[in-house]
Parts: sequence; structure tokens; C-alpha cells
Amino acid sequence: MPPRALARLAKWAAGRRAIVVLLAGFGLAIAGLSLFASTLVYTSTEPFCATSCHEMANNSNMEYAGSSHDRNRTGVRATCVDCHVPHAPIPLYIAKMGALNDLWSHHVTHTVDTREKFVAQRPKMAQRVWTYMKGNDSRECRHCHNAANMDPERQSPIAVARHAKAKKEKLTCVDCHFGITHEVPDQGPGPQELEVDRSLIPRSAIF
Repeated sequence: MPPRALARLAKWAAGRRAIVVLLAGFGLAIAGLSLFASTLVYTSTEPFCATSCHEMANNSNMEYAGSSHDRNRTGVRATCVDCHVPHAPIPLYIAKMGALNDLWSHHVTHTVDTREKFVAQRPKMAQRVWTYMKGNDSRECRHCHNAANMDPERQSPIAVARHAKAKKEKLTCVDCHFGITHEVPDQGPGPQELEVDRSLIPRSAIF
């Protein structure tokens, strides 16, 4: 930086305006971060995900209501957020940026704004979700379901055998546990038929 510019900057920094500008900048930064955090929290709530738009309220949420993730003998519920919103920081931010596509579909292209369109797009949407879940080794499932803490004595013999088989064949949760909450498409491949390159699957807590 040229000497004259440095001199001007030093002179400005010595004045009262610099303090005002710095305080204002600090205040705006705090406000911005608070707004960002509040937006992340609000857009990760069940009411927002399930009922804020008619596409979800009239399709996915209707299928979810009464399912085993909604009502069960233990009373433990898994909502939209638990299954479809990453819990690790970096994937969460990436997912939120990707959600802009949902806004585009809702306000511009109207891809699934009717029941008929939603049903027609179901195979494509399901395969996209299954591929994503296979690619991260069913990360969101494992946020609640920890295989290491499963008690084989409380599982049926069939479940124990199938879990052992899945481990041996290196299957992930969604390969077998799909269609639990949402209807399964009539067309297209199922999770086990989808090919996914797992060589780049991150294993750290952050990713």
C-alpha cells in the first residue's frame, strides 16, 4: 500500500468515525450471524418442513402421519428433519444451499405442485434420496440408530440374521429399510439396485 494511503488510513483510524464504523460493523455482524442461525433453526423444524408448502402438506406429510416414525409403541418420533436434514455442520450448510432448488421448483417451475405431478416425479425423487443416503452410508439413519448399541437378544432371529447378512455384504440401512414412511414408487430400481461410488464417503464427525 502506498505511503499516502497508509497515512490517510492511520489518520482516519485515529478519529472517532473509525470507532463508530467498527462498532456498527460489529453490530451488523452479530445481527447477520443471529439471522443466519435463526434461519437454520426455523427451516429445520417439523412445521416448516411438513406444512409450510402444499407440496409437502398434501403428499409427504400425509404419508408420514401414522407411520412407524410418527406413532409407535415407544413414543419416540423421527420427523422430517431427523431423516432429511444432515446433523453434521458442513453437510447441513450444503443441504441448505441445495434447498434453493426446492424454492425454484415451488415458485418457478411448479414441478410437483399437484398430486398427479408429485406421483409422476416420485421415482426420480426417491432414487435421488436413496442414492444420497447410500452415498453417505445412511448417515442420518445412524444419527438415531447405532448398530453398536443394538441388543440382538431383543431382536427377532430373522432381524439378527438379516443384519449379519447386511454387514457381510456391506449394505447400508436404506438398502433394506425403505418405504417405511413414504410410498414406494411403482417404477424404477430400488436402493440395492442403485450403483453408488463410496470411495469418497467421508467418515469424520464434521462431514
